[in-house]
Amino acid sequence: MKDKASIYDAIYDIVRCIPYGRVTSYGAIAAAIGAKSGARVVGYAMNLCHNVVPLVPAHRVVNRTGTLTGKHHFSPPELMEELLKKEGILVENDKIINFSQLFWNPLLEL
Repeated sequence: MKDKASIYDAIYDIVRCIPYGRVTSYGAIAAAIGAKSGARVVGYAMNLCHNVVPLVPAHRVVNRTGTLTGKHHFSPPELMEELLKKEGILVENDKIINFSQLFWNPLLEL
């Protein structure tokens, strides 16, 4: 993966594998593509994926503590939480309840 487009494609492929009702973190995705310190790159990719086809469920990607740090890249910002709640994921004060139980690790589950 030499260029940004191919890195983003790899990120999007992993995000599309996150099961309905589960979430993962930017860092877990970065580790899965071999860029352990690339969580920020995953965040950039999520910010740019809203019009990508096939759909990239960016709402399932949160920070390492389960906080909805990317919500400001949704329009409106409340949309991220609404999409998670539609999948049965409880959110309180912008943080996922039972995050560790809902966490999907691509290194272990792909």
